[in-house]
Amino acid sequence: MPNRVVLGAQWGDEGKGKVIDVLAGDADLVARFAGGANAGHTVKIDGRTIALHLLPVGVLSERAQSLLGNGVVIDPSALCAEIDEVRHRGFETKGRLWISASAHLVLPHHRLIEAHGESSAGCTKIGTTNRGIGPAYADKAARRGVRTGDLVSVERLRRAVQNSVGFWDGISNGLLAQNGLTVDGMVNELLGYRERIIPMLVDASRMIDDADRRGATILFEGAQGALLDIDFGTYPFVTSSTTTIGGVMSGLGVSPRVIDQVVGVVKAYTTRVGLGPFPTEQEGTVADRLQERGHEFGATTGRKRRCGWLDLPALKYAVRISGISHVAITKLDVLDELAEIPVCVAYDDGGKQSDDVPIDITRLDSVKPVYRSLPGWQTPTAGCTDYDDLPSNARSYLKYICESLGVEMLIVSTGPGREETICLDRAGAAV
Repeated sequence: MPNRVVLGAQWGDEGKGKVIDVLAGDADLVARFAGGANAGHTVKIDGRTIALHLLPVGVLSERAQSLLGNGVVIDPSALCAEIDEVRHRGFETKGRLWISASAHLVLPHHRLIEAHGESSAGCTKIGTTNRGIGPAYADKAARRGVRTGDLVSVERLRRAVQNSVGFWDGISNGLLAQNGLTVDGMVNELLGYRERIIPMLVDASRMIDDADRRGATILFEGAQGALLDIDFGTYPFVTSSTTTIGGVMSGLGVSPRVIDQVVGVVKAYTTRVGLGPFPTEQEGTVADRLQERGHEFGATTGRKRRCGWLDLPALKYAVRISGISHVAITKLDVLDELAEIPVCVAYDDGGKQSDDVPIDITRLDSVKPVYRSLPGWQTPTAGCTDYDDLPSNARSYLKYICESLGVEMLIVSTGPGREETICLDRAGAAV
């Protein structure tokens, strides 16, 4: 089996968790490279719905080892709570979950600082999850972060916490102290996690290299989506990490030669959580129908997702910046009732049409989508597991997407369960 990267090709919430869970059945190692506890992956196994926020989806596999890379920011309280939760659900992580010793920690003051920034007058409200992700990455870039490896030495840990707390308390006019967040308190809290976290620490780059050299199959797990990338997304309404292909190399310390296939996960329509431009967003009855049929609520926050039609220019952009070779198309069944399905094929920007994202990506706020209507199928596809059993118009819709993007189809998801999946590499169906 090839070593695959699975990335979100839209604004996140594309169904990556389901796709990764399906592909993890053939993987020896699942390695996550970016994001933190702000990224929710929902998986349905044997009728049970399991929401993961920080752990790699590989922890739900009977076969795979799982790894959190140095590009992930880790909230130790969220990590340990999630480990306990999945263990309670029957999934053991001991001896199967590993953490880069270079991964940075999300601490209580990071959450406070982010929430304060989102609520402060005069600040640009982004619509974050308030999980402290942005401030933790800011500490990392400013070289004042606290890393998992710092837990090994109490002296080093205290020094690192002091460095971060001193900075944030200083620029926030004592906000941390006013809320009872002290260096001593945080160090003592972190020391409570040492016995659980230290045995999981590894050199992530070496672990992946060793796995590749012995012929193991590696699945690289992305978080969020291409249009939330810190560099290539709809800045400033983005996340704080590299969600595109470059994040694999920088977030795990691996060579691009290890990667055989890049899979972009594409919802059959488009959704977005939080603020920021969304050219194909719908309102009223259409949005309500997509939201209701697609159960469009964020796995981490529970927030209602904004809904709209498929946006091909944005998808072409995602394919280009990440070298996506294959797609997994999810939630096809949500469109089953529609007689016609509008698809955005270009943007009208002041009278000029283009099928690409503007150079100034902030102009996505003002472009008007140009639509082409494709015939719907008005036949149930939910639970379909054979590509040839799909209605002809559904197959035409899928084929149109792939031909427009210049990619091959790998997976079609027709429901949330593992079994509600069409795997074209296994079935050998032609698209």
